[in-house]
Amino acid sequence: MQQLLVISAVGSDRKGILRDLTRVVLDCGGNIHESRMTALASEFAVLMLVSGKWHTVTRLEQELGRFSENQSMNVHMRRSEPRGTRDNLLPYAVDAVCLDQPGIVHKLSDFFATREIDVAELSTRSYAAAHTGAPMFSVQLTVNVPADMHIAGLREEFMDFCDQHNLDAIMEPVKG
Repeated sequence: MQQLLVISAVGSDRKGILRDLTRVVLDCGGNIHESRMTALASEFAVLMLVSGKWHTVTRLEQELGRFSENQSMNVHMRRSEPRGTRDNLLPYAVDAVCLDQPGIVHKLSDFFATREIDVAELSTRSYAAAHTGAPMFSVQLTVNVPADMHIAGLREEFMDFCDQHNLDAIMEPVKG
């Protein structure tokens, strides 16, 4: 029976760090199912869902502990269970852009949480506007909308919310 291990790791960014981390997973016999990696300032951060037989996961826990000490990385691991089926949810993509300001992610997550809509993925970035250099903020979310929810009403509420918070945004079904 396959076991699941969620791994998060943060450490100083350097060339080859992803190769070295994934080498440990491969050498232990683990299989990466999902992962996200990014450089945040001068730090490297990764999230992975790895599977393997019980002895593979046990070995991974030991070897990643050693890797953490040798590479001066903070590595956290947690065993997990497969997610149950969720047939009654429709995935929607949300893209929002605005002048950078504190609390944007919180306001967006609150909007969806108060409507009992699950945020499945979130990605953000800050950047300077092309011609003016103004500080901008971009948010991409994937949300799971209950199939019995009135989508037109939700979109209208979302557009009102965006107008109140000066967000330029779209919300559309995930394609494919």
